[in-house]
Amino acid sequence: MDYQQAATNGRHHNDGDAAEWKQVAELRAVTEAQDPACKEEDDYMLRRFLRARDHHIGKASAMLLKYLKWKPTAKPRGCISESEVAHELSQGKLCLQGHDRQGRPMIYGFGARHHPSNRDLDEFKRFVVYVLDATVARLPPGQEKFAAVADLKGWGYSNCDIRAYLAALEIMQNYYPERLGRVFLIHVPYVFMAAWKIVYPFIDDNTKKKFVFVSHKDLDRTLREAIDDAQLPEVYGGKLKLASPAKSK
Repeated sequence: MDYQQAATNGRHHNDGDAAEWKQVAELRAVTEAQDPACKEEDDYMLRRFLRARDHHIGKASAMLLKYLKWKPTAKPRGCISESEVAHELSQGKLCLQGHDRQGRPMIYGFGARHHPSNRDLDEFKRFVVYVLDATVARLPPGQEKFAAVADLKGWGYSNCDIRAYLAALEIMQNYYPERLGRVFLIHVPYVFMAAWKIVYPFIDDNTKKKFVFVSHKDLDRTLREAIDDAQLPEVYGGKLKLASPAKSK
């Protein structure tokens, strides 16, 4: 554990109640006994796993142990490099820029730019990890969650990729718990609802309420209430210029 993590572990606990931090300590003891790699993770990480399993130590430990096993396999060098996801990045599906009014980093996704015929599932999974890590790196102090806009303008059957959607969902829910704050789904075509019905049962109950479908008539008001004009992309009437999706700002 490096110095910063040690400091984080000791920095309790102005946020959250003492009983919760006591449970975090219990979770750490239970998990470290089975996998010493848990020592590398800070208390805030453990608290997210605990919250994701409604403060059930056994379930949270099982989830955390699964994460600790996944991490060195998914990120053998500690992170995913741009070269490992070059094909995904070249398609401009996502832009990682700006923050909402709560200080949460934003992800803007453009569903019509994704084609299952033009993707390798393993690279796509690496891309999801790359994007989540890049977004977590943009979190301001005291903020643990990000927000997103999923723009489905022009989405059609040729864009439908249930395997990729489920893979992304699994990675986010199992390995990045309590990171998602909210997703606005906008410009949603009717045909998308067939795909949504397939994916919806795989979304856990805590996450389901974070997906918000926005009608066209409410779009401007909803985005402006959530995101300051300077942080809102020009394409939605704001002042933020969306740059290359490979870069985050």
